[in-house]
Amino acid sequence: MSERDDKIDQIIKQIDEYGSKFLRLQFSDIHGIPKSMAVSLKKPDDAEDIINDGLLFDGSSVPGFVDINDSDLALKPDINTFSTLPWRPEDKGTGRFICDIYNTDGSNFEGDPRGVLKKSLKKADERGYQFNMGPEPEFFIIERDENGEFKPSDDAFYFDVEPLDKGTDLRREIVLGLEKLDFHIELSHHEAAPGQHEIDFRFADAMKTADAVITFKQAIKALVSNLGYDVTFMPKPFFGVNGSGMHCNQSLFKDGKNIFYDPNTETGLSQEALYFIGGLLKHAKALSAILSPTVNSYKRLVPGYEAPCYIAYGLRNRSTLLRIPASRGLGTRIECRSPDPSCNPYLAFAVLLEAGLDGMDNKIDPGEPTEFNAFEFTPEELLEKGIDTLPTSLWEAYHSLEKDEVVINALGDYVYNQFYNIKRQEWDDYRVQVFDYERDRYLNV
Repeated sequence: MSERDDKIDQIIKQIDEYGSKFLRLQFSDIHGIPKSMAVSLKKPDDAEDIINDGLLFDGSSVPGFVDINDSDLALKPDINTFSTLPWRPEDKGTGRFICDIYNTDGSNFEGDPRGVLKKSLKKADERGYQFNMGPEPEFFIIERDENGEFKPSDDAFYFDVEPLDKGTDLRREIVLGLEKLDFHIELSHHEAAPGQHEIDFRFADAMKTADAVITFKQAIKALVSNLGYDVTFMPKPFFGVNGSGMHCNQSLFKDGKNIFYDPNTETGLSQEALYFIGGLLKHAKALSAILSPTVNSYKRLVPGYEAPCYIAYGLRNRSTLLRIPASRGLGTRIECRSPDPSCNPYLAFAVLLEAGLDGMDNKIDPGEPTEFNAFEFTPEELLEKGIDTLPTSLWEAYHSLEKDEVVINALGDYVYNQFYNIKRQEWDDYRVQVFDYERDRYLNV
């Protein structure tokens, strides 16, 4: 029996033991929003046919996929992603696979976000590298007030405890639910804004982590909804407080060693790490379109709310785009602070990796680290110091993207064109709107 056949047998036994009557086949659209179809199982062995043969679906109904005149695509489960869903009823429960997407001729579908990351990871693997990622997704737990408007679920702030922090029990239920999905939760706490929370899980290879981010967001929404609240991963849901980021901690391993670490340098950073940083800085503006992909993302990336605005790196400096946390050895990593949880993790991790590899290939020098508080200087003063700013709008970001061949190649022409057109339309939809702010300010002109 092959290793694959043995794995499939184990999955069928799990389905039988759990009593699963439904099997969800899950994938993600170009925005990173999970989609799925539920297959009814008459007996556990029925899962084997689904695993081997996959399932056809209408790709024209999914944003960024295919046109209606050539709409058939196929889902094929990745057998390493099987899990049960703890927020579904335990009686006749639900199993879940994350799937790859194929054309009907058996070739890989170019528009599959998971396939984009696979392609980038293959480049790293060919060099002997494992790309690890440790994300820090933040989110708001919200509820409706007496007028039906959404508001934060509490008035607590950073690291507060009960009774100010009303999310203690909610986070407990979330963590317990995530652990049933084999998450290794390292930390959970109240964040800086009212109703804002953070739950961090242990770093792993980038594909496993990207799958985990999708599951993480889906699980939290489902678990909190069962408790009578709502969750939003919107980057900036409320004015005047911090927005939600998803800081991405990156490292490259080779033969079990972290190649970003060099014990013989003052900073603990290797030359490879510095070149990787150089690549991230060089491509930062184009990366912004993928890492901060919504109109609302750029209302988070403003001075005064701990979100990065300036293209620089620092050692332990939280005012720069990139920072190097104090951990050394296996824990040495490059933290990128601009991503937010509205991004598609498959696309985000792919472009971060390829921007960093471009820095290594072309020996891009990042210069000296920025060790002052960048928020204390004006953009003009920072430019004099050689520090540029991130895009301040989605419009700026997607125009930066169209000039960056490295990031475009990481996405592939198909995904790039679909993404670019969707984001251009999103900006046009936004810019023609008229808001209360404008009426309040200009109605009497």
